[in-house]
Amino acid sequence: MTALNRFLVNQKYLLFLFLGIAVFASLQSYLSPMKSFVEGGRLYTTYNNYIIFKQSFFHFIEGKDLYIDYVEEQGDLFKYSPTFALLFGVFAVLPDVLGLSLWNILNVVVLLYSVYYLQKIDLRTKGLILVFVAVEMLTAEQNEQSNALIAGLLLFTFGALERRKYWLASFCLVSTVYIKLFGIVGLALYLLYPDKLKLTYTTAFWVVIFTVFPLVMVDMDQFIFLYKSWGNLLSNDHSISDGISVIGWLRTWFGLTLNKTYVSVAGAVLFCIPLLRINAYSNFTFRILMLASVLIWVVIFNHRAESPTFIIAITGVALWYYSQLPNKLNYILLILALVFTILSPTDLFPKYIRNEWMKPYVVKAVPCILIWAKLLFDLTAGKLLPRHFEATESTQ
Repeated sequence: MTALNRFLVNQKYLLFLFLGIAVFASLQSYLSPMKSFVEGGRLYTTYNNYIIFKQSFFHFIEGKDLYIDYVEEQGDLFKYSPTFALLFGVFAVLPDVLGLSLWNILNVVVLLYSVYYLQKIDLRTKGLILVFVAVEMLTAEQNEQSNALIAGLLLFTFGALERRKYWLASFCLVSTVYIKLFGIVGLALYLLYPDKLKLTYTTAFWVVIFTVFPLVMVDMDQFIFLYKSWGNLLSNDHSISDGISVIGWLRTWFGLTLNKTYVSVAGAVLFCIPLLRINAYSNFTFRILMLASVLIWVVIFNHRAESPTFIIAITGVALWYYSQLPNKLNYILLILALVFTILSPTDLFPKYIRNEWMKPYVVKAVPCILIWAKLLFDLTAGKLLPRHFEATESTQ
């Protein structure tokens, strides 16, 4: 066995790699000088996203509105659920350097072990998936966001569904929704499995638990107020940016300024077309490709998608490529994703090219859009040929 293969099949090595990414990103953010998010504006810590999450907990226990500007404390609005704000207290009460590091470690560990939780994929292929997403993981961790956590929870949802562990599956899926609402797209995976009644009542149970959880700390009036304020924020969230998304791509490449709702609806219709292929539901390759479609869709059709969000899409890209029989077109698309999605925001590309070409023309999104189009074809009319995995215990 070559040194590379020994690395790929060794879970401890990959755990150390991912822990190293989390700690490095945390210390880099913590030790970096303060910065402004607009020219000449107020200075904030480099780990501003963590501060937003941290302060949401203190605002929660102080009975404040979570969803208004606190410009003296943080550089943006808090947009997650009241439940997330309360749960984040686990990190918020710690010194920043420790809380930040543990938060990033949680993100990488959940994604790492969610890949190992997948069935019918050998250890070497799981190692390839993890190595492929590692650089994108660093980008996500340098921004202290929850995207790697969401990707991991969606993979755990799939793994639990495959094992018919519906309580665990629904818990993981509902938890993504109470972090970022787009996790709700994962409900489409339920259609692929039997016992819809159990999936319904387990999901309803966790929705109730996650919704009412803030009542352990606030009274009913504050509880209702917080959810109304959160709803108002989300309903009025009309970003002037088109994000690194299909909408941004259509505008910058083709000069098309389209209604964001119409584009999202069109994307939703396209997403659902493969679900008409009911006789393929019993095929594992079809099911895992649907998971890949979910992961890519929630990013490329999100008008607020930013570079750190792409750890979710890149995880989907890795699953798409490594779960089916390789071919030349898929390999070319994978390389495009590696170069232009994963590496284009890094210092491997000169700053001028990044600022004048990559960012304005949302190049990061383009390979993922192309791959999702190919994925739709694979799901709708493809032969769904599985990758040849090695016979190991991890494939059972």
